[in-house]
Amino acid sequence: MSCDGPDCDKALRNLYNFIDHELDGASCHEIQSHLDDCSDCLTEYHLEEIVKSLVGRSCTETAPPPLRDKVLYRIRSVQVEIRTETMP
Repeated sequence: MSCDGPDCDKALRNLYNFIDHELDGASCHEIQSHLDDCSDCLTEYHLEEIVKSLVGRSCTETAPPPLRDKVLYRIRSVQVEIRTETMP
């Protein structure tokens, strides 16, 4: 890819947020305008859209209840550890 300008850096750095519609309107417009003018960044955008779509279709399985419970327990344990460490 021959993207190397500051506009390309900004567009590529925000590409995932743009794809997920997590940017404000002005930022979306700015990135869309850049994609309209830069074929290299547009190619990268299309590639990331395809990957996101494939991952989304592949991740339809749910974890079995025992695994889910174990993961949630570990997350809660880490949260408690963090809170304990940050308390004065």
